[in-house]
Amino acid sequence: MKIVDLSVVLNEGTPVYPGDPATKIEVAGVFDKDGYNDHYVSVGTHVGTHIDAPLHMIADGKTIDKYPLDKFVGRGVYIKVENKIFDLEKLKNTDIREGDIVLFHTGMSDLYGQSEYFDNSPEIPEEIAQYLLEKKISMVGMDMCSPDQPPFSTHKILLSGDVLIIENLTNLAQLENKQFTVQALPLKLDIEASPSRVIAKLV
Repeated sequence: MKIVDLSVVLNEGTPVYPGDPATKIEVAGVFDKDGYNDHYVSVGTHVGTHIDAPLHMIADGKTIDKYPLDKFVGRGVYIKVENKIFDLEKLKNTDIREGDIVLFHTGMSDLYGQSEYFDNSPEIPEEIAQYLLEKKISMVGMDMCSPDQPPFSTHKILLSGDVLIIENLTNLAQLENKQFTVQALPLKLDIEASPSRVIAKLV
């Protein structure tokens, strides 16, 4: 069984969405002095590979800790996005089932760390978000910083329907033409999002 790591590394150099606070990691214990190593981490909840819960965009939405673990584990569906154009007909011709975790591979992860990654990211159209809602999937993930731009209508459609959003994925090319399950486990935080370690287990 092969496991593919779909998460980016989280450190002080991890790119942040424009306007978000930078990640800070401070030494809190040194082995030679204290007998142990320890660190203090200050990180935004939307840095690196992370999962958005409804409270992120819905005033009275759920926090990430309110979901059962089976929400974060499921059959994966790989969708290749050609030329950054999301095709609803292609989606309709794909076997998408209730509870699936749909992953969009746009190629934007190749630009991770460059300004273009944030400035020229494609948007998932509202009609596709609505279709995914109708299919009752658990989560949608992407190798992009966001599924949309202000006023974040796609975010709101998905999150209002309990479809969680995984952002800043990597290594999705390894999933093309493969069958796999996804495990995307966030920290059990009583807030709107959480950094997450996301993996795909090839069947």
